[in-house]
Amino acid sequence: MNKMNIPLMATLLALSVIVCPILYFTVGPELDGAQLEVLRTLGIIAACSAAFCFVVGEATGNNSQMDKLWSLLPVAYTWVTAAKGGMSVRLVVMAVLATLWGVRLTINFARKGAYRLKFWEGTEDYRWAVVRSGPAFRKRWAWMLFDLGFISIYQNALVLMTTLPALVAMRSDAPFGAIDAVAAVLMLGFIVWETVADEQQWRFQTHKWTMIGEGKRLEELPAPYNKGFNTTGLWGRSRHPNYFAEQAIWVSFYLFSIGAGAGIANWSMIGALLLVVLFQGSSSLAEEISGSKYPEYQRYCRKVPRFFPGKRYCDKEKSLH
Repeated sequence: MNKMNIPLMATLLALSVIVCPILYFTVGPELDGAQLEVLRTLGIIAACSAAFCFVVGEATGNNSQMDKLWSLLPVAYTWVTAAKGGMSVRLVVMAVLATLWGVRLTINFARKGAYRLKFWEGTEDYRWAVVRSGPAFRKRWAWMLFDLGFISIYQNALVLMTTLPALVAMRSDAPFGAIDAVAAVLMLGFIVWETVADEQQWRFQTHKWTMIGEGKRLEELPAPYNKGFNTTGLWGRSRHPNYFAEQAIWVSFYLFSIGAGAGIANWSMIGALLLVVLFQGSSSLAEEISGSKYPEYQRYCRKVPRFFPGKRYCDKEKSLH
């Protein structure tokens, strides 16, 4: 992992796990009995999911079990909360948007071969193999602890926490208002943004590997494919436009809690903050892998922002249209 990101990640993590509980007891909103009952139900689902991911991941050697559930669990969590909250307008809008997000992400992951009729099979995210091969996990027990603690427990907890604004909004008497409308428009817009980014990446990589499959070496491919990585479309303005949108989606989701009257800073922000922490590390890992494979990648990193879109990337090569 890029050492330059460790202080930032540590700071954000500290803010999430220390400041958010303080906000709960000082700012609120405090959960009532009905909300606590829903939270217990969601916690049981998350615990069962964590157990499944660990057992199946260890038994099969495929550690993408949580990746398969990542797009499904928030949909279930938000609809359970909406149902228990009386299907108010705000909660239904939040659940519908979470469903749109989940359908899009599930389709994108499915076309990469993640899902099979034998549910424990499917293509594993390439990054897990890289992480497993690191010196820290040469001993089997070390990887098992990482699988249990981070992949299974932490990620399941994080997914649940991203949906906590719906729990906060569950008992709100505030009508659906301007803040909610802004949150809905922003979230929908970022879902579209992420869809476009993933589609551009899918087309680029599919065409690149098709040409390589025909017997051409990477350096023999026409520009911009000969770089090996995508620098066109949204990827010419952000190195990770999909990650940028994913973080923005759940920050937008948090805005619904503000619309519900919970205040600008309330404890349900923990999910969005922890997601930012996760994507700092995830993007660093992806860039280390790309930098080791493609000579021009470091130049690309110097010219294009990591997340927030900036000036369009350009060089003497033709752009892809």
